[in-house]
Amino acid sequence: MAAILRTLNVTKRFGGLVAVDDFSFEIEEGSISSIIGPNGAGKTTFFNCITGFYTPEEGLIEFKGKQIQALRTDQVTKMGITRTYQNIRLFANMTALENILVGMHSRLKTWWPEAVIGNKRFRDEEKNALAKAQELLEFVNLKGLGDQLARNLPYGAQRRVEIARALASEPDLLLLDEPTAGMNTQESAELTDFIRNLRDESGITVLLIEHDMRVVMGISEKITVLDYGSKIAEGKPKEIQNNPKVIEAYLGRGAASGLEFSAA
Repeated sequence: MAAILRTLNVTKRFGGLVAVDDFSFEIEEGSISSIIGPNGAGKTTFFNCITGFYTPEEGLIEFKGKQIQALRTDQVTKMGITRTYQNIRLFANMTALENILVGMHSRLKTWWPEAVIGNKRFRDEEKNALAKAQELLEFVNLKGLGDQLARNLPYGAQRRVEIARALASEPDLLLLDEPTAGMNTQESAELTDFIRNLRDESGITVLLIEHDMRVVMGISEKITVLDYGSKIAEGKPKEIQNNPKVIEAYLGRGAASGLEFSAA
């Protein structure tokens, strides 16, 4: 399977701090991969480089064969990459349905003058957008909750609304930044199943940052490990689980001796 995203020697600095250091990476189309590492390893910074929040000082980022490292965030979204965030960023005083509609902005065709006069093209597009938003609510198992304010939804439901909003932009690559953060064991298991089904049913490629090793080991086809901005390991879950460098990064120097990196 061909790579949908490829980065070559990506480096991002903040003053004297090198947050991402000469990082080369690729993810195959239709796969589920994870990027893991200790806090401050550069994982979210790398996501920010992919999605146009940051421009790397060095290196290339290719999506479907086209360089995107100099594009704006909205241009990256139109290309087919979308994301969620480590801290939920819903519009708290908007309904679940309205939040999802926001995610469709990059795919809408009518201009603002058409919205002002309410012509037929605008009315038809608005009707289709509402229908699609309802379908996405049902897809993330929140049917009937579209009129609920986002701030009134349970934590797990808010996470699902955020994913539905990301899916509303019709992505080919979905980036999930700690999607199970703050969830209990059952909620994490349910979201893990949902992500797997999402890939299987839609063919969307999924790349996630995650600290819950049960989730990482249970869902990933490939795992890449960052430490201090550099890639220290990459491979299948079993290979990563027993890698001394990974154990040392998580547990400290000397911990690799006689220990195993556990998903428990």
